[in-house]
Amino acid sequence: MAAATAKEIAPDLAVTVIEKAHIDRSGCLAAGMNAINAYLNPGETPESFTQFVRNDACGLIREDLVLSIAGRLNEMVAKVESWGLPVVKDADGSYKRRGRWNVEIFGESLKPILAEAVRKAGATVFNRMAVADLICHEGRVAGAIAFSVRDASLHVFLAKAVIVCTGGASGLYRPNNQGSAHHKIWYSPFNTGAGYAIGLRAGAEMTSLEMRFIALRTRDVIAPTGTLALGFGAPQVNALGVEFMKENYAQVGGERAPTPWRVYAPTREYAEGRGPCFLDTRGLSPERVRALKEAYLSMYPGIVLYWAANDLDPAHEPIEICGTEPYVMGGHCQAGYWIDEQRRTTLPGLYAAGDVSGGAPYKFVSGCWVEGAIAAETAVADIMDVRTMMADIGTLGDGIEASRARILAPYRRDSQTPGPVVLPQEAEERLQKIMDEYAGGLSSAYQTNKAMLTMAEQKLDALEKQLTYLMARSPHDLMQAHEVIDRLLVAQALVKHMLTREETRWPAFHSRSDFPERNDADWLNFVNTRYNKERGAWHISRRPYTKMV
Repeated sequence: MAAATAKEIAPDLAVTVIEKAHIDRSGCLAAGMNAINAYLNPGETPESFTQFVRNDACGLIREDLVLSIAGRLNEMVAKVESWGLPVVKDADGSYKRRGRWNVEIFGESLKPILAEAVRKAGATVFNRMAVADLICHEGRVAGAIAFSVRDASLHVFLAKAVIVCTGGASGLYRPNNQGSAHHKIWYSPFNTGAGYAIGLRAGAEMTSLEMRFIALRTRDVIAPTGTLALGFGAPQVNALGVEFMKENYAQVGGERAPTPWRVYAPTREYAEGRGPCFLDTRGLSPERVRALKEAYLSMYPGIVLYWAANDLDPAHEPIEICGTEPYVMGGHCQAGYWIDEQRRTTLPGLYAAGDVSGGAPYKFVSGCWVEGAIAAETAVADIMDVRTMMADIGTLGDGIEASRARILAPYRRDSQTPGPVVLPQEAEERLQKIMDEYAGGLSSAYQTNKAMLTMAEQKLDALEKQLTYLMARSPHDLMQAHEVIDRLLVAQALVKHMLTREETRWPAFHSRSDFPERNDADWLNFVNTRYNKERGAWHISRRPYTKMV
């Protein structure tokens, strides 16, 4: 969306997209979607949406950012529909709503539709390129350095403006499924935190990483549950058949409780001996079961295959649910770059949108489109306004060579190099074990405390030293080496945030057993960090919350 918007505004502008995979089927939307989850249905306003998001985030959001998103959600959906997205319509031609904020789509080909729009707009696309560093020159971001995941060749991109639009970070924690199924997770396993890491290394300010996202998903296949709960009205029940959200969590909204509570509640049911928990689909008619399967085929066909392979009928058996491992992201939660309303980061020349921009949760696909459009509009205006000069590559030699040495170091090691050797898969397993056991993973039912987080800090610092021995035997290995390098840096930042926030504002998402209550008096504010790469030092600060609606 950012690339297409920039070309619409300034057709003669050179716009380049750098993509680790291939834009036709990459990232979170690779398998498609069956609904737009952020849309102002009739009767709703940007203000009512912002109030809803604030409540869902337990009282703390950047309301200026959420308002700016809400005002353009419908515009972006209509735009993508004009590009070819099939939106389900009622008999009167209006969008078919699903719940309060959703509309139904046939979105299996959503990503190819977006990719085609980028190509038609005239943007240049470099697929199979992993960005590893930003180029900084004279106090501003002046481009990026990437390497090919096919042949490990290094590529330098100079730019007057850089927009980070990557996914967030998965793979920080040990997942639900182990062994060969360890990538059967909810969030794209190829979103490895690079968008955060390049900003951290450049000194950008980050916010709210401690508001992790834990998805409530179906057991084993880890399929989305919104289709069941919103689309088909299935309530949560425990092993005793009790609708525990209504019975035990009415004070926070029951089935409509804020998202963290809807993950925390079944976790407590398990811990207190009333698990497993389910979404109760029993009683669905054959027609409704068929409609349910069709809905999943537009975004998560694996669950339909799973039901068929295991002879499961949702009309007769409830669907078991579980919480996933934690993720760091700005689309469902609000972890990411600290930005202004125009999506400028704290580094001149750098902009952020979507999953890596902080402060505005509940934006989902359509909200990310809005942010991409805003970031593009701002970047183009800033370039035109100040007549920004492109950096001279001749003045960047030392910085580029330092990046080259860092990026290719694992590839230049081999089994004959003196000293120990660490493979990317080994480092990833170690990282996930540390985070799971000490930083509020599945094994501790998402609970952590100061002592555990301090241990996590120490063990992550030790792992950082061990990563100097990373070895990549192929270009693909080099990509995986940098994925674990980036994940480690994001994990270190995350633990700093979790240590700093001494409250439990978002149960499960951030559960401090030593500070088990929400504390608005001291903590109704944002925890922010900056990283100084040269000194290996972290600066932690707080930013005030401003209520606008």
